[in-house]
Amino acid sequence: MSISQTTYLKENATFPFCKGCGHHHYVRHLDEALTALTLDPAHVCIVSDIGCIGILDSLFQSPHTFHTTHGRSTAFATGIELADGILHDSKLKTIVVIGDGGATIGLLHIVSAALMNVDVTVLVANNMLYGMTGGQNSGFSPLQFITATTPEGNIVPPIDICAMMKSCGVGYVARVAATDKNLTNVIAEAIKYPGFALVEIIELCTEYGVGKNAIDGKTIQHYVGSFSNTTDDHSTRPTRIEFCEEYKTKILSRPRQQKDDIVIPRYHSSLKGAQRWVIAGTAGEKVQLASFLLMRAGILCGLHATQKNDNPVTQGSGFSLSEVVLSSEEIFYTGIEMPDVVVISSADGLKEVVANGTLARCTEQTVIVIDESLPSIHTSANTIRLPIRSRCTPQRASTSAVAVVVAMQRLLPIEALFESIQMHVGGKVSLYKNDVELLTSYCSS
Repeated sequence: MSISQTTYLKENATFPFCKGCGHHHYVRHLDEALTALTLDPAHVCIVSDIGCIGILDSLFQSPHTFHTTHGRSTAFATGIELADGILHDSKLKTIVVIGDGGATIGLLHIVSAALMNVDVTVLVANNMLYGMTGGQNSGFSPLQFITATTPEGNIVPPIDICAMMKSCGVGYVARVAATDKNLTNVIAEAIKYPGFALVEIIELCTEYGVGKNAIDGKTIQHYVGSFSNTTDDHSTRPTRIEFCEEYKTKILSRPRQQKDDIVIPRYHSSLKGAQRWVIAGTAGEKVQLASFLLMRAGILCGLHATQKNDNPVTQGSGFSLSEVVLSSEEIFYTGIEMPDVVVISSADGLKEVVANGTLARCTEQTVIVIDESLPSIHTSANTIRLPIRSRCTPQRASTSAVAVVVAMQRLLPIEALFESIQMHVGGKVSLYKNDVELLTSYCSS
């Protein structure tokens, strides 16, 4: 039985993707395709992979959703389809949402499902790189494509997933741009097809793909039509240079710029043992930077130091929680069970430290610096409420709060932290010095 719906998404669903990301189009067209097919939501299962596109399952209200491990979504979907088709009534439409990174890692799962011809639809969001983990090269990155791991340009030809699927005997294969007006129809046809179907959706990653490459909508259309959808025979296949020889010729032979990022200790710290910091705030308000500046200040004092950031669902918004360990001894474990210092600069940060249990693990020896606008917290820790957002601005709040703790505890010279800040902002370090002076006066009063 078909059920008419206007949308399969949650009411007022907020998309968590970066501005301009092709995933916006992907989700909208998928929803429109499901709506056009008037499928009973109980007969739809969306199987998601790891990666930015994989978080779309939280946006859907009515279909079944199943979040899986990196690259394995097609294998899970195949099992679901086999269970429904053999052991049940075979009414389920199983849809895999996967990125080019997941498709690279799980390529054999896709090939196996294609060869079996199970009734699974795979929608590959191909933005030509690993978007969630830092913009690394994927098996789908075009030649000369610049990524975090191919700064000189990619020299390995990309996978032609459509040609590969045709060689597996797949009956429905399509490549289309995320902005193509016909994408809804293409997805609907793929879902409706009685067997394995794959649609490669070429997208833009605005966070990592655009800035390093001359890429726009026209380039995307070029990529859509650039691959041959037929396999060639061995007699016409061009001769390729062996990888190591090409790497030596194109990469190692180029002159390389030396990066001067050595930190030379020139301060003394009285810290004995380890001090563990948790810094939490709002994504995009320099939480990660505050941790980095503290870590570098520790190194300037001759300490061992580590920084560990949370992995956000989308890169354009930044990090909202970061952990730093400073130690006079070598650090073998970077996790933090009982924090010594917790900085909470916003409501988002408070929500995070409550949710992940940081607040519950604080002891009487823990120092918590929290913005005074936030609600009271129940803890035995030494809690200091300061106007860090209103007086220091949200962008400086985390770093200035860190500086206040450093100035009060004197385990590190405050000059070391100011030098670390100055290395990043230059003359604007005076703003942070003023922040510390102002906030310290609040502590005194």
